[in-house]
Amino acid sequence: MTSLRLCGLMMGATVGLLLTLATAQPGQEKVGVSTKELRPVLDKAVAYLKTSQKADGSFSPKFGPGITGIVVAGLLCCGHGPDEPVVAKGLKYLESRVKDDGGVYDKGLANYTTSVAIMAFHEANKGGKYDTILKNAAAFLKGIPDTSNPKDPKFGGAGYGKGDRPDASNTNFTIEALLAAGVPKDDPAIQNALKFIGRCQNLPGEFNDQPWAKKADKDNIGGITYLPFDADDNQHKLPDGGLRSLGGMTYGGLKSFLYAGVAKDDPRVKAAVNWIRNHYTLDENPGMGQKGLYYYHHTFAKAMQAWGENRFADAKGTKHDWRRELFEALQKRQGENGSWMNKGDRTFMEENPDLATAFAVLALSYCEAGKR
Repeated sequence: MTSLRLCGLMMGATVGLLLTLATAQPGQEKVGVSTKELRPVLDKAVAYLKTSQKADGSFSPKFGPGITGIVVAGLLCCGHGPDEPVVAKGLKYLESRVKDDGGVYDKGLANYTTSVAIMAFHEANKGGKYDTILKNAAAFLKGIPDTSNPKDPKFGGAGYGKGDRPDASNTNFTIEALLAAGVPKDDPAIQNALKFIGRCQNLPGEFNDQPWAKKADKDNIGGITYLPFDADDNQHKLPDGGLRSLGGMTYGGLKSFLYAGVAKDDPRVKAAVNWIRNHYTLDENPGMGQKGLYYYHHTFAKAMQAWGENRFADAKGTKHDWRRELFEALQKRQGENGSWMNKGDRTFMEENPDLATAFAVLALSYCEAGKR
C-alpha cells in the first residue's frame, strides 16, 4: 500500500488552513499514528471491502451510489490509486450513475449521492479526467436549495433531493462537494448554504434569527442541530422549546465554516469550537449516543484537521492527540473480518458494514503522523 496522503480538507479550497504536523522534531513529541501501526488496520478494511464489492463495482447498491462514493473516496484518501481494481471498478460504477442533469443518483437521495460521488471523482481526477463530470454535478447541486425567500429558515439548505426538507448533514455534504468541484468560496451557493448552517447553530443573534435559538442553555450553546425548525415532530426539540446540539452536526458545521474560509475568530467558529471543547469525546456521538458513531468520527477528523491543533485542548485544559485517540477508538471497534458495524443503528444506516467501514476508512486517512 502506498503511503497515506492527506485527502482531507478534501477540497483544495482549504489549503490555507492546513497545519504543519509534528514529525519528531528534536525535543518535540510526535503526534498521530505511524504508517506501521495504521497499515494493518487499513489492510484488513480493504480486504473486507474487496469481498463486499459487487461485480459491477458497487457497494450496497440497493441504497444507490452513495455508499460506493464514500468507499471510493476513503480508499483514495488512504493512498490507493484510481487504477487499483477495487477503486477503478467503483469509479466505473459511479460513472454509470451520472445522469443527463449532472446528478449522480439512482431513484432518490440525489443530493447526498451526488455530493459523495463528487468527493470520489475529485480525489481520482488525474489529468482532468473528471472535470466535466465535476462541473455538471456542481451545477446540479446548485439547483437543489430553495433560495426564494432569505427570511425562510429553509433558505440555502439542502435536503436529500430538490424539494425535500433541508438539514445540516446534507448541507454540509453539499458545501464540501461544491468546493471539491472547484466552486469559489464566495459563490452564492456556498454563502447561502453557510447561512442555513448558521440557522442550525445554537447561537442567537446575527447568524441565527430563529426564536428557538434564544432558548439555548449552557449545554447546547454554540453547537449545531440537525434541523433549524422548532416543529413538534423535530426529534431534537427540548422541553423548553430549544433544539439539542449534536456532535456530528457541530463538527460538520465547523469544517464547513473553515473549508469555506470563515475566519477562526468568527463568532460561529468560536462558538462551535467552544461547544466541542466542552463535549470532546470519541466514545459516542454527543446528543445521539451510539447512533451515527462512524459518521461522527469522519466529521470529527475533518473538522479537527481544518482547525489545526495537533493537540486539541478540551474545556478542562487536557490536550488530546486527537489523531491517535481517533485511531485507537476505531481500531478497538474493528471486526475480525476487517469491517466496522454499528449494530442496530438504522437512523444513520450504520448497521450496514459497507457504510460504517467507509466512514471509518475515511476517518483513518487523517490519523497518520507527519502527512499533509
